Amino acid sequence: MSNQNQQTENVLAQATILMVAGIITRIIGLLYRSPVTSIIGDEGNGYYSIAVNIYAMVLLISSYSIPLAVSKVVSARLALKQYRNAHRVFRCALIYVLVVGGVASLLTFFGAGVLVGESQLKAAPVLQVLAPTIFLSGFLGVFRGYFQAHGTMVPTSVSQIIEQIANAIVSIGAALLFIHLFARGDEVMRPVFGAMGSAAGIGAGVLVGLLFMLFIYRLNLSFFRKRQARDRTVEVESYRQIFIIIFSMVTPVILATFIYNTSTIIDQTVYLRMMDHRGMAAEQAAIYYGVFSGKYWVLINVPIALANSMSTAMIPAVSSNYTLGNLEKCADHVREAIQFVMLISIPAAVGIGVMAKPVMEVMFPQRETLSLAVMILRMGCISVVFYALSTVTNGVIQGIGKVSIPLRNAAISLVLHVAILIVLLKETGMNLEALVIATMFYSLLMCILNNLAVRKYLHYRQEIKKTFMIPLLSALLMGVVCQTVYQAFYVLLIRLLGTMLPIRLLIFAAMMIAIAAAVVIYFILILKLNGVSEEELAGFPKGGVLVRIAKKYKLL
Repeated sequence: MSNQNQQTENVLAQATILMVAGIITRIIGLLYRSPVTSIIGDEGNGYYSIAVNIYAMVLLISSYSIPLAVSKVVSARLALKQYRNAHRVFRCALIYVLVVGGVASLLTFFGAGVLVGESQLKAAPVLQVLAPTIFLSGFLGVFRGYFQAHGTMVPTSVSQIIEQIANAIVSIGAALLFIHLFARGDEVMRPVFGAMGSAAGIGAGVLVGLLFMLFIYRLNLSFFRKRQARDRTVEVESYRQIFIIIFSMVTPVILATFIYNTSTIIDQTVYLRMMDHRGMAAEQAAIYYGVFSGKYWVLINVPIALANSMSTAMIPAVSSNYTLGNLEKCADHVREAIQFVMLISIPAAVGIGVMAKPVMEVMFPQRETLSLAVMILRMGCISVVFYALSTVTNGVIQGIGKVSIPLRNAAISLVLHVAILIVLLKETGMNLEALVIATMFYSLLMCILNNLAVRKYLHYRQEIKKTFMIPLLSALLMGVVCQTVYQAFYVLLIRLLGTMLPIRLLIFAAMMIAIAAAVVIYFILILKLNGVSEEELAGFPKGGVLVRIAKKYKLL
């Protein structure tokens, strides 16, 4: 096997490890958000979402992009076998997050009331609970980025799963505990204390994840020290040089990621203020926004996590090859990554749209907002494809060191996005539909601008038929089958077991049967329409098994 094929397989394998971890964490997230929403209600979910969005914004500024930045800077030095310089970058990154994360955490805690705004002061104590997590998250990010630069995603993946498990347990337990200890029958404050307890789960998860990464680092410390001892690099970078590199590399990456994701907090601010201007009660506005952020976004982000995994896994390989001047290999990695992500995100988007109602009925069965949640999920399902593609291309551009490009693209998209959102809310009288349309436009524009940048710097030309058209056709046919199978089994199960089992359980059973059928149909269609060749399928993780299955049933 050629070195290029081995490297491509390694990128896909590492991406798959992260994808599996991402799927597991998102499933855990879906499972625990359902009982938490039942405990704290849509209003509590709204306060939780408002606080988490501001927390995420501060985290973006202080340390959220640290794993990507550390992975990029360290992998470039590892490619040149500069092990001492790589470890020095690691140390400087720890000092960076110590200072920046500490300041950000304190400002968030003491400025919570200002950050949430006068109309939503009930979300302020929820944000204060989240403030210490900002400090811990920076250190966790540095350790994850350091291991990712070494070409292994296992520590990051395991820590993500452990983090989410701790988050789930503490979120449910603390929500119940806080309500029992502090609300004491006060229905007005019940959503607030419930949201505070749920927010405590995030901090507990990050702490557990950090302790795990420290343990893994200690296990590998002797290996790192031996490599540094064998390092014969003549030019050892000073800490001053490294800090300059960190600020010049990390800061633009953080700013780009911040602008790329800050649309959430801007959407929240614009929406809540417009609703207040319309005369809507703050509690009702929080409920509606809780549906968008706590239900729609939670579900949409499950398949988007796969693109995040591919982007993270791809950065070290792209960075190393670009550093060595191998533009052709960089383009090959980009091609493989985009095709792989589209093969998953396109059917995921169709599946979410087709199964929007049963998914909402199972996960978030609150009757008052069910129809609204289903409607916006069907409207915005295509965002999965746009966000997935823009996430991958963002990683490519950052991987080749052009960190100012995503910053520029995100800024352009953000300005136009906000303009569209304001016009829709002000002139059309739309509610959550305006948020969905604006976010779709934002992600689409990011796709276009990022693709132009990748084409310019890597001389990359995107193939259309196999990457987009065949997966789309296969996914649409799959969607028809999925809906038909679901309806048939739903009716059958209701008639047979409707009086013995809860309706949600029957909906879940019919939905899982339909999803299983959809996966099989999609796999068959992709192969029959020549969307994936035998060689490409073999290059996927567990590709040998997939090829044997395909040949056994004469699909290849």
